[in-house]
Amino acid sequence: MPRSAIRPGVRRLALLALLSLTAAGCRKDAGGGAAAGADSAGAGGAAGGGSAGYTVGFSQMESDNPWRIAETKSLRDEAAKRGVRIVVTDAQGQTAKQVSDVEDLIAQRVDVILLAPREFEGLVPALQSAKQAKIPVILVDRAANGTPGEDYVTLLASNFVEQGQRAAAWLAQQKPDAQIVELTGTPGSSVAADRSKGFRDEIAKHPRMRIIASQTGNFTRAQGERVMQNLAQSLGNRVTAVYAHNDEMALGAIQALKAAGRKPGQDVIVVSIDGQRAALEAIQRGELGATVESNPRFGPLAFDTIEKLRANQQVPPKIVLTDRLFDKTNAAQFVNEAY
Repeated sequence: MPRSAIRPGVRRLALLALLSLTAAGCRKDAGGGAAAGADSAGAGGAAGGGSAGYTVGFSQMESDNPWRIAETKSLRDEAAKRGVRIVVTDAQGQTAKQVSDVEDLIAQRVDVILLAPREFEGLVPALQSAKQAKIPVILVDRAANGTPGEDYVTLLASNFVEQGQRAAAWLAQQKPDAQIVELTGTPGSSVAADRSKGFRDEIAKHPRMRIIASQTGNFTRAQGERVMQNLAQSLGNRVTAVYAHNDEMALGAIQALKAAGRKPGQDVIVVSIDGQRAALEAIQRGELGATVESNPRFGPLAFDTIEKLRANQQVPPKIVLTDRLFDKTNAAQFVNEAY
């Protein structure tokens, strides 16, 4: 695309990002040090700052599951590889804390913020605070309510709607009359809304498939197991399939089904999203049918995007990752590289 075709808002934000990042060497930390729950590291894990001359803040929404842990590790590893100082905060699953975490990163005068939003609407105040402070924000793995090029630079994410569609299409091939329990993710998050939409759009093409119950498992194994225990009791043998918005809930559901005397992989087909190692191992055991990959290793892409900002290059409003689908035909091939 020629530069003349770039939207004015994107050009303005890219210029702002360049000025912010190139001023890094003249800045001194402000705000009285790192926020509670935050930590920092530069190249080789040194806390004093990296050789690249700028600091990145990463606001993680929580760190209680393998996907989030792998995402944070990928960003830390890439920062160390490039000699960039990174300050990481953990909102512990609380939207209000995440807003506060972003404000603390702003007070520390980081040069760019990577934000993994817990909720779509709830992070608007954080985006506005960063905008007022003239610190560019890159959304990582989830969307937040705002306009790219104005409220944030870009969104790095998988296509969550497509993930739901692929899970449903796979299930339709296996069980075209499936009576489905849906275990949804964090209420109010873009990923839960999109994965639900994609799945429902696809099963609408199959009139014998029906969702008979839908409840949140909040993306956790323990809650997924508890919800599935209750539904297995109340619905009994009516349940012939489970669609979980992530592997952790699927693994919890498998345990609940087994405890209820059901046979996951035989009388109940389970399909999920993420592609973690434990899920691929469950596929190999015959308990999980399939999982659609949602790659957490954002480090290289995130820092490539930051370098484009530093070079005043065009950054598109959204960068979509390509994901795979794992089932019994390929789980053994990829299990050792899964997180």
